[in-house]
Order: sequence, then structure tokens, then C-alpha cells
Amino acid sequence: MKNIILILLILICGIAKAQDNYNPTEFTYKTIGTDSLNAYVFFPEDISDNDIRSTIAVFHGGGWAMGEPSWGFWHAKRFAKLGMIAISVEYRISDKESITPIDAMEDTKDFFIWARENANKLKINKESIAAFGWSAGGHLVTSAAVFVKYNSDSSISSKPNALILQSPVVSTLNDSWFKQLLMDKGNPIDFSPAQHIDKGMPPTIIVIGRDDSVTPLKYSELFRDEMIKNGNSCELHIYDGVGHLFTPLPDNGWPKPDKEVSKKAFGQIDIFLKGLGYVE
Repeated sequence: MKNIILILLILICGIAKAQDNYNPTEFTYKTIGTDSLNAYVFFPEDISDNDIRSTIAVFHGGGWAMGEPSWGFWHAKRFAKLGMIAISVEYRISDKESITPIDAMEDTKDFFIWARENANKLKINKESIAAFGWSAGGHLVTSAAVFVKYNSDSSISSKPNALILQSPVVSTLNDSWFKQLLMDKGNPIDFSPAQHIDKGMPPTIIVIGRDDSVTPLKYSELFRDEMIKNGNSCELHIYDGVGHLFTPLPDNGWPKPDKEVSKKAFGQIDIFLKGLGYVE
């Protein structure tokens, strides 16, 4: 029940944050039957016709079972103001009937392939596409890097060039909610990034509260350790006195990020992006 309340409140807060006058350009990146999945692109205000920019794709949280792209609009707008092309991405939501997190994982991979295939139209540098995901969204973007998919001629992959993870799900091995949504369509360990880290992973930054009760710190530490063991770059920034999504303690399921902690965390994210040359 606590997790359901948390997800509902994230929805409310996300929609409230999305209310602004910065309108994205909408593209369909995937069609499933008569349904379409869309990508909402925020172009920097100073972009020119022949410009090519680094890009960041934003994937919302919501426990794989709730959410919509507007949850990520606030973040996308912020990254666009830094000069990046920012894209808030829609993916299929688990319904406990036919759609599972496996489908969301496939959507995420297909998005990154689509983005690279359409790099010229989107004005993006296909070699500098970062992915930002929080909570379950962190699982999706990390999975796109770990469980890599290729296009039909194997020339384009789903692997982002950098990962930015906030309070992420990086291990589903002991996640009872994920197992429930999976509906016996697979074994959770087969979809758990931390247990499948290999060399060649994109540089990664994780920001998380020390007392996160939804996505416990120990799994981010495991992910970091596995990344380093395999020769990859992974920064882990831990913030005291806060839980999931930087909610001050006691973390009772109400997603109310501490402003100062959030400012520090996103300051580290900006430094990370600058270090990669994605922003000035």
C-alpha cells in the first residue's frame, strides 16, 4: 500500500511541475497495433537549423505501473536550458494483464535506436545521447545499456552514451513488486542490471538518499562496485537525512524532495555532463 500511495503522489507532483509554457515537439517513435508511443522533444532556444547538440532522454518513475511523459517535462526543460536537446519519453505501463516491465524495457531500447536512426531530423549527435531516469525509469535506461538491442542490420545499438540515475532501481533480484508485475513471464534476475554488468558500460552517475526505503542504497552500491570491477566509470553520490527521491526523513511515502539536497544532486549531475563535454 505504501508503494501505491508513493506512486500516486509522484504522479500528482509530477503533473504540477509540468505546468509551464515551454512546449515540446511531439514525435512518434514506435507504433504497436493502433497505439503509438511518443517522444516529446525540448529544443534549446538558441538552436539553429544546422546545429547538432548533445541529447538527454528522460524516463519517469512510477513503479513500472503508472506515469506519463509529462512527469519528465520539468527535468527536460531544465536540461534544454543547459543547451542540450531534451526528450521526455513515453513507454508502456504494466497493467497486470498483458503488459509487463519487459515491454517497457523493449520500448526504451527501441527509443534509443529510433533516436540514432533519426539523428539528423532531431538535430542530435548520436554519439552523445545521455539517459536520465529516476526510480523505475532508472531501471529502464540502465537496462538499455546492459541488455543491448540492435537495429535490423546491427549498425545501431540501444546503449546510451551516459547514464544519470536518481534513486534508481538497479537490481530487481529481490523486488517483490517487479516480480508481481512480471506475471511469471520470466525470472527477475534476467532483467536485473546489477547482476549483468560487463565492460564497455557508459559512464554513470547515481544520486540517492542514504535512507531510501523504496530503492535501497545497498543496490546502488552493488551496481557501483560491479561497474568499477569491470573497468567502467561510475560515480555514486549519497545524501544524508533523505529517503526516496530526496524526501526528508521520516520517509513516509510522500514524495517531497528536499530543495537543498536536490540542488546539490543536480549540481553534481551538471558537473558530470560538463566533464563529458555535453554542456558548456
